[in-house]
Amino acid sequence: MNRMFTVAALFAAAVSGAFAGGMKEALQPYVDSGELPGAISILYDNGREETVCVGYADVAAKRAITADDPFMQCSQTKGFCGVTIAKLVEEGRLNLDDPVSKYLPEFGTLWVLESEADGVRTLRKAKNTLTVRMVMNHTGGFPFEIPAKQGSVPGGGWSGGMPIRSVAAEAAALPLLFEPGTSTRYSNTGIDIGAAVVEKITGKKWQDYLKETVLDPLGMKETWFWPSDEQLARQIEMYDCRQGAAATYRRQHDMEQRPYNDSHVFASAGAGLWTTANDQLKFYKMLMNLGVGDNGVRILKEETVKSLLAASSRPANLGGYSLGLNAPVTDGENEWFGHGGAFGTNCSVNWHKKQLKLWVVQLNGYPRPWDQARDKAADEFFATKIDNSGIEAYTGRME
Repeated sequence: MNRMFTVAALFAAAVSGAFAGGMKEALQPYVDSGELPGAISILYDNGREETVCVGYADVAAKRAITADDPFMQCSQTKGFCGVTIAKLVEEGRLNLDDPVSKYLPEFGTLWVLESEADGVRTLRKAKNTLTVRMVMNHTGGFPFEIPAKQGSVPGGGWSGGMPIRSVAAEAAALPLLFEPGTSTRYSNTGIDIGAAVVEKITGKKWQDYLKETVLDPLGMKETWFWPSDEQLARQIEMYDCRQGAAATYRRQHDMEQRPYNDSHVFASAGAGLWTTANDQLKFYKMLMNLGVGDNGVRILKEETVKSLLAASSRPANLGGYSLGLNAPVTDGENEWFGHGGAFGTNCSVNWHKKQLKLWVVQLNGYPRPWDQARDKAADEFFATKIDNSGIEAYTGRME
């Protein structure tokens, strides 16, 4: 037996156990109390990776949660749209400051809601040109969702009710909430408009272009808008948080209604992609590695990620946000970028230090008392430095 292999394996196991124990020990009390049904934490630090799965994907069935269980990533879909936009900019087929009306003529004349009283709206013609940059960084003036996709509408929701091109057409007919480029309003609608621009330029459905240029090259086989019946049989179920009590099962959310894969579901760039922790990790590692997937496939150029995705594209006084991603206003070695989702998912990366934090739950509401313990465990992980030098002393020795 090779003694170097034995010691190295034991060393790796000990290190892994120490890290996993830190996060697992932080979360386990909340799983034991039932407050936290189940969670996945993946931390990565320049080649060192920890995956912790604690609790259940289905509490009633006592089905343990795993990194291969499908879940709704909701608004994390926005970053995928940002990557497709960035690809077209990189290829010279799109400029972020192009008027949206260059591609979608219905946006040629827009109206801003100036006031509303007693059911009477006062509108004025928009002065500023709506650009692709604005719809992608939530400064376009659009509502979160258009009325036809609101949760109160049967079949409505983030991915219910309408194709992307139809969403854009209806949005163009509605009054804007403010002058384009002068304020912020978080908006699935704006991101869907960006996806409609992609469709116009490429001549393909946005989801097909995404699959062809991002999902398939990265090997993201579990990620799609219509999960299969087999995937749904192992999905991470949804729960409502409760103060000091066990979380309660929730069959569905008003904005994402069952069945999840029938004809009422349409692709949405603002929200809608299903994925797994292991699949999602491939996308965010690509961003962390400045455009290159773990499988060696390049999706974007380094400079494209740095300038369009990892740095804010908003005016200086409007906070940090880029093309579908939360991004810092100023770059720096301690800055992270990424995105979260409606049911508690989140992933962010630091490309300078090659670090990543991925978190998966399917929860509605608050409180979430484990967050502080989770953050502390993550900080400890990133603060830990490993000295491998002692292992080399065993090189060549045989037992």
